[in-house]
Amino acid sequence: MRVFLPATVAMLRDLVERGEFTPVGGTGFALTPALRESYATGDSEELEYSAMLDAARASLRLLAHDDKPVPRRAVVAADVEDARLRPDLDFSVVKVTGTVPMKLIAAIHLDTSDAEDAVREAAEVVDAADLGDPDAEFALGEAEDHELAWYAPQELPFVLELM
Repeated sequence: MRVFLPATVAMLRDLVERGEFTPVGGTGFALTPALRESYATGDSEELEYSAMLDAARASLRLLAHDDKPVPRRAVVAADVEDARLRPDLDFSVVKVTGTVPMKLIAAIHLDTSDAEDAVREAAEVVDAADLGDPDAEFALGEAEDHELAWYAPQELPFVLELM
């Protein structure tokens, strides 16, 4: 199952150093049966994209609790066998046990530098947006208007070095 794991730049640096990724609380997002049922239309690629966006929003929550965050959303896409469905939490939520070795990582999705101001603001208000604050929802939308760049796992050390 392709699982999208929310991350921060600091977590990506740790991935490069250790060769494995540890998802916070084991939380990931995937194209689950519940997610598929929640959409009237959409192919698998579109629905996986929706799960990836859920992981990107969760990345904002990680940034909100980071002491010195690099204001970029990050998502690690991995192919794991042991993801457990958690429809009680949300349609796309899954739980992953343990760490994910680099060999299972298919791609890294990361904001580019032009998104940093919007991401910084969104990380500060993501919880308020979830509670329906219209100004916070607008700020969140500004960050989500930025597309995440795609990187192959072997490119990650070079991307991080250039930051």
